[in-house]
Amino acid sequence: MTYRAKSWRRLGRARFPPSGGTLQGEVLELLHNPGLSTPYARVRLKDGTTFYLPACEGMKVGQTVVLGPDAPVAPGNILPLSRLPEGTKVYMIESKPGDGGKFVRATGASATVVGREGNNVVVQLPSGKVRAFHPDCRAVVGVVGGRGRKEKPFVKAGTRYLRMKARGKPYPRVRGVAMNIVDHPFGGGRRKHAGRPKIVRRGAPPGQKVGLIAARRTGTRKG
Repeated sequence: MTYRAKSWRRLGRARFPPSGGTLQGEVLELLHNPGLSTPYARVRLKDGTTFYLPACEGMKVGQTVVLGPDAPVAPGNILPLSRLPEGTKVYMIESKPGDGGKFVRATGASATVVGREGNNVVVQLPSGKVRAFHPDCRAVVGVVGGRGRKEKPFVKAGTRYLRMKARGKPYPRVRGVAMNIVDHPFGGGRRKHAGRPKIVRRGAPPGQKVGLIAARRTGTRKG
């Protein structure tokens, strides 16, 4: 219970409503979602459906949001990737049509539509990785709000403690090499090193799965 996130304070899950033609909605309010850093927008469609959406930069209360294949390419609108021109900034991309939006949801993040590859749409993710998506996967046009959040320092440990507590994560986080050997796989020894290989297999049991999990390579990258 000490580190359990207070889920009852969460606004709700952010996801797209089921697709069914072109629909118009209105941004009712912009909200802070406790435990998350991304600002949320509560949107109500003409048919009365209400859903939450990570707010994009420049979004405001009363703004019209259009959802569907015939929506204009404007910040805040939700369109299939096949309808977006190359170079468009998008976020909250569906991994498969109808799943509600999985990729690119962090503050200040955005992906770029690169082009077409056969029947798929190629998108460059914030990590730099290029991925192909089904053309019917939907995404929001724009950049996720809250950019620059990490530029503000915590200043004191109390602020950091409250931030981590809202997310249900333990703080402070003790280094494994500083623990006893009974408390962590890297514990024990008289120096600040693990004393054993840090690579562990993907299917390792809990308690053993620390360090470099299923690492493809190790060492300093040269060239």
